Amino acid sequence: MESFVSSKIISSYFEKLMKSLEADAAVVGGGPSGLLAAAIIAEEGYSVNLYEKNTAPGGGMWGGAMMFNKILIEEEAEPIAVESGIELSPTGGGGYVADSVQATAALINRACRSGARIFNCMTVEDLVFNGENEVSGVVVNWSPVLRRGMMVDPLMTMASAVLDATGHPAEIATRLARKNEVELSTVSSGVPGERSLNVELGERNTVEFTGEVYPGLFVSGMSACAAGGGYRMGPIFGGMLLSGRKAAYAMIGRMKKVRNSS
Repeated sequence: MESFVSSKIISSYFEKLMKSLEADAAVVGGGPSGLLAAAIIAEEGYSVNLYEKNTAPGGGMWGGAMMFNKILIEEEAEPIAVESGIELSPTGGGGYVADSVQATAALINRACRSGARIFNCMTVEDLVFNGENEVSGVVVNWSPVLRRGMMVDPLMTMASAVLDATGHPAEIATRLARKNEVELSTVSSGVPGERSLNVELGERNTVEFTGEVYPGLFVSGMSACAAGGGYRMGPIFGGMLLSGRKAAYAMIGRMKKVRNSS
């Protein structure tokens, strides 16, 4: 029985891993914008891998505001929230309150049910370039390997479009610019980092700066704020949902072009 359990887990996981080596899209970071982007891409019929370096996807949404497990979602994002199965309560002053645990679980469930391939405990440590200096995939390794500083070579997976949804550090866009000395299509041509908190402007910037910053590389959520030099917004998550949706359709636009040209 013990061997049967192990064999079924190993064979099932490696079947998933083998299928993931060529994908239409790769999403780096399983916070709210990344989860939603992955779900929409999969729902539109494209293959997508989502890589989360921690055990559980969800990013900062789990903790709510200072561990008060409640969050706010603006009226503009209400249709996305409802479509994703997030339960909302009107605030009475515009917008909605949601339970952060239920909301995070709903987004994870939508991504899983859509067919997105989720790999937790796996870190994207670099990007793959093709001959035309376009981002064409990701370099992955086990998170514990990297945290311990072990010298273990990674593996590579190919993707037509890659999304940096790593949050405040914008790890992937920052690494791309630093390692390859390339200019990004941002105001500063790099990643200046986010400004201090301003709820209204932060929500606006999160969506405004979402998009393609280098051929094949997109940013969403707080990575978009960092790349664009926008404001931090706090425990308000409507912008994150709107950003994830915007990123998904921008990536789909690129994937269609890649398919048509091949």
